[in-house]
Amino acid sequence: MLQGWVIVLTSFAYLGLLFAIAYFADKRADAGRSVISSPYIYSLSLAVYATAWTFYGSVGRAAANGVGFLPIYIGPTLVIALWWIVMRKILRISKRNRITSLADFIASRYGRNALLGGTVTIIAVIGILPYISLQLKAVSSSFSIVLQYPQIVMPQHLGTVPLLQDSTLWIALILAAFTIVFGTRHLDAAEHHEGMVAAIAFESLVKLFAFLAVGIWVSFGLFNGFGDIFTRAAGDAALQPLLAPLEGVAGSYSSWAWLTVLSMLAIMFLPRQFQVTVIENTDERHLNKAIWLFPLYMLAINVFVLPIAFGGRLHFADGSVDADTFVLTLPMAERQELLALIVFIGGLSAATGMVIVETIALSTMVCNDLVMPVLLRLRALRLAERENLTGLLLGIRRGAIVLILLLGYVYFHLAGEAYALVSIGLISFAAVAQFAPAALGGIFWKGGTARGALSGVLAGFVVWFYTLLLPAFARSGWLSIGLLEDGPFGIALLKPLALFGVAGLDQITHAMIWSMLANVGAYVAVSLLAAPSADEHRQASVFVDVFSQRDEAGGARFWRGTASAPDLHSLLSRFVGAGAADEAFRDYAKLQGVRWPQEPMQADAALVNRVETQLAGAIGASSARILVASVVKEEVLTLDEVREILDEASQVVVYSRQLEQKSRELEAATAELRAANERLKELDRLKDDFISTVTHELRTPLTSIRAFSEILRDDPKLALAQRRKFLDIITKETERLTRLINQVLDLAKLESGTAEWHDARVDLRELISETMAAMSQIFRDKGVHAELRLPESASSVLADPDRVKQVLLNLLSNAAKFCEAGRGRVDVSLHKDAHSLRVEVRDNGPGISATDQETIFEKFRQVGNTLTDKPQGTGLGLHICRQIVERHGGRLWVESRLGEGARFVFTLPLEPAQPAPRAMRTA
Repeated sequence: MLQGWVIVLTSFAYLGLLFAIAYFADKRADAGRSVISSPYIYSLSLAVYATAWTFYGSVGRAAANGVGFLPIYIGPTLVIALWWIVMRKILRISKRNRITSLADFIASRYGRNALLGGTVTIIAVIGILPYISLQLKAVSSSFSIVLQYPQIVMPQHLGTVPLLQDSTLWIALILAAFTIVFGTRHLDAAEHHEGMVAAIAFESLVKLFAFLAVGIWVSFGLFNGFGDIFTRAAGDAALQPLLAPLEGVAGSYSSWAWLTVLSMLAIMFLPRQFQVTVIENTDERHLNKAIWLFPLYMLAINVFVLPIAFGGRLHFADGSVDADTFVLTLPMAERQELLALIVFIGGLSAATGMVIVETIALSTMVCNDLVMPVLLRLRALRLAERENLTGLLLGIRRGAIVLILLLGYVYFHLAGEAYALVSIGLISFAAVAQFAPAALGGIFWKGGTARGALSGVLAGFVVWFYTLLLPAFARSGWLSIGLLEDGPFGIALLKPLALFGVAGLDQITHAMIWSMLANVGAYVAVSLLAAPSADEHRQASVFVDVFSQRDEAGGARFWRGTASAPDLHSLLSRFVGAGAADEAFRDYAKLQGVRWPQEPMQADAALVNRVETQLAGAIGASSARILVASVVKEEVLTLDEVREILDEASQVVVYSRQLEQKSRELEAATAELRAANERLKELDRLKDDFISTVTHELRTPLTSIRAFSEILRDDPKLALAQRRKFLDIITKETERLTRLINQVLDLAKLESGTAEWHDARVDLRELISETMAAMSQIFRDKGVHAELRLPESASSVLADPDRVKQVLLNLLSNAAKFCEAGRGRVDVSLHKDAHSLRVEVRDNGPGISATDQETIFEKFRQVGNTLTDKPQGTGLGLHICRQIVERHGGRLWVESRLGEGARFVFTLPLEPAQPAPRAMRTA
């Protein structure tokens, strides 16, 4: 199955599938239905961090160093937790300024300095070449190994081959072609490559699936699980040191610390990571998902690293197989052809993803920050006068892609074969770490200057080149090994691996300490020695205060001069196309209330800034500034004028924040007014209910009294028995009316605070007994069985005994009224709690619905609470009861279910909640 034509055909089929995915995504984007506007796609695209280094090299490092591979993944996991602070700021800055690359970001921060942007580009290209060679080495080695199936032969044993037969060269050229197709089919002013991002997200799934597949097979197919592998490793003398995390070959604490810091910086400042994280981002809120999903991906792809590494060491105990290839050679050794093919495709996916994104990012930097600024300054070319330059831009980028990959191929043959995969990758990590001081310092420190940033980057790069790149060439035989052993010209203090006599550190730790010391020291010292220019001061404000700016065209306030709208439109058309230029001008004209191009439009500072920003999205900030300067007459602002503008802007921000605070206070006050209005409406409704209830209750007895009185008056011959019956009814209705009037008056006094209170120490046991005795006749008349349960003793409470008795009578009369005659039951009990006495009155009546329970004390429902025989009452009694209980610091509530009776409960505190007035009389 693993014949040469099968491998080649499968590889091209996979690359074709990637192109199909990219083509589909681009078409969807053109139709306005982006497939990458998903936080999951965004998070998966970040996994381009997992390259052939992760797929092959992590196992190789784990086989030699145990858990020493972990810092490379711990670093990103730690730093990504801070991305909502750091990366979100970088994203906001980049979107507002249409940043196109890492070099563009740094150059734009320091006054759009073209020299700084070009320097960063050159360092990035040189620094990333080892990383690209790593991918070429991984694909070439795995391809060579698979071709030898079923034998396992390491590439170094295959002998040298002529140039045209070198698979590494052809792999580089094929990847260059696919990268051109992926990333430079057209020029996008926004520098978004939706098709590329979709393909990278798919590749992330493929390489994860392939690695998990081989990991599961090794752990549970070749061995009997993790326990079996680690038990065998513990019993192998050669593998025992690998089980000690921070001892021996696993590395020192300093090595772990610096590798962690190195990977923290690399995840942000590798050109490919900056490309997918910042440039290709469509919504900064996607960071919320990436903050937990990306570390989860890192965890998943590293779970089986140690099992595969230990499994490979145990299986190939003779050391004949390179540990970097264990992922592939273990399935081959066991004749797992399909799994081996899947692993090969996974490794190809990991390598191609890195190469495509990295070279696209580097080609953009080369075009925008290195080549174009130079060409635009060559007056003989007169580029600014050409009608269309999109073809030139695409040509530069395509040429840069091919050149970068060929340089990676050259590095592979010059120095790449002398290092393991991880060691090659760490060299590149240390190179891009040199951008961190200028980039991070630039977004948090306004004092950083272009000279300081340039000095720092160059100083760090020189130390990196001396301590890492030169030793790589020396070990490869291209330089004298004496350089490492004796130092240049025999000066021991200048030995690249023991600079100034500092020995005993691993190579990466040694290089990072000295390069960061030189970089940060030069950046801070030079920045402090000279004040920033007006342009640098302006850009520092734009970057550092990005979250304080209320507009996206803040740079417009720093421009002063004269310009022509047609000239600006013509300039923009030459670089982004007539269609994109027309759209940009129409959008701006609409904001100004102008019908463009029918009506003339003034070329003010905002329009100049917009054109420059649009150009920056296509050719970078430095080149855009040069072009705009060629068609406008700008008056140079002094540093004092820039500071004055910034002071005014700061005042505007302060005023804006004050207005926002006042607006929030106004909204809060408005909400309180709405709530108060709702409460007033509720009170009005309760008042209406109260008046309606009282009116009804007054009308009913009055009507009865009037009717029976008229009968007695108009019919003097009425029988005596009938006359007495009518007189009894009149008497009862009169009593009912009297009670109602008394209740209304009592309620009015309670709610107005003018009621009389005569507080005293009350023994609730005695008061309950007296009340039950007073109710005994009513219970007997209704056929209700009453039961009283009292404790042997109970503390007294401070209360008005008459008012408390009123509450008890009301609750007991309610209970009796709603019990079924002859079968009713009322239970009264007294309980002592920690801080109060609790009285319960339970009946076996029809019960109360849940809705009524919520409103029974507040709304004047027709709940029986009088001593009459009627099942209806005024509905005021329970409301009065609650007023009385709450006045004493207690609480009154009901617990009931329909058909299961009701239980009314109230509590009175053993000590008063607050001092009660001894006597309050009506005024």
